[in-house]
Amino acid sequence: MTNIKTVGVIGAGQMGSGIAHVCALAGYDVLLNDAAPDRITESLALIDKNLSRQVARGIVKDDDRVAALARIRPAKGLEEIGAADLAIEAATENEEVKKQIFRALQPHLTANTLLASNTSSISITRLASVTDRPERFIGLHFMNPVPLMKLVEIIRGIATDAATYDTAVDFARSLGKTTANAEDFPAFIVNRVLVPMINEAIYTLYEGVGTVDAIDTAMKLGANHPMGPLELGDFIGLDTVLSIMNVLYEGLADSKYRPCPLLVKYVEAGWLGRKANRGFYDYRGEHPVPTR
Repeated sequence: MTNIKTVGVIGAGQMGSGIAHVCALAGYDVLLNDAAPDRITESLALIDKNLSRQVARGIVKDDDRVAALARIRPAKGLEEIGAADLAIEAATENEEVKKQIFRALQPHLTANTLLASNTSSISITRLASVTDRPERFIGLHFMNPVPLMKLVEIIRGIATDAATYDTAVDFARSLGKTTANAEDFPAFIVNRVLVPMINEAIYTLYEGVGTVDAIDTAMKLGANHPMGPLELGDFIGLDTVLSIMNVLYEGLADSKYRPCPLLVKYVEAGWLGRKANRGFYDYRGEHPVPTR
């Protein structure tokens, strides 16, 4: 089994930043890479902000915050990531983008480097197939926001060996996470259940059954959900919701997974949710306002 000391994270967006955060806090040295170097600077600032928030809440000591930040080092190229004991891809939820990253990383890998993808829906078997080590490839699906959410889905591809799986479980637990094993089927467990619910809420809006406010209020107070499904879709990113629905629809060939036309329209408009300041809510003012 690989003794993990250094973790390479590819993608410095919301998920990559969160993964780097929890890895550094748990004592791992972290190499953070992104195709856009400016994102690494933004990511480090976000990690500092989130760690400071944890300090203020008494969750983390300030000395641990300082030590964690010191463990994260920008990696200008994939050649630096290749030297890590574990390389985690956390790029956008697009299969071809992810495959291209693993192809580009391939020449720089050490013999013992483990590979993982943070994909929330895409086949681990297919992603592993473009590498020279499918037996040392696994899915590590962290939940968003990573520092707060306790679950990591562990997904084995058809070729993933037992040692890789055991190492991945031990690694996730060393971060203070609880693991759930998921088989390599489209969207795994969490998103197989969650994202169709969001899509159904969008259909409910599309068909005029309720307004944005009525649907979210009904699910928060009627089902005791902490966040309404449309608000949650905005938080996840409507482009990501659409991508996962397409993976389900194409992978399972069942009409119940057909993406709602209204979801497609919002994504085409660039109304992707919180990250775009508009989705099912408009976030440009002091308080979010429903857009329908």
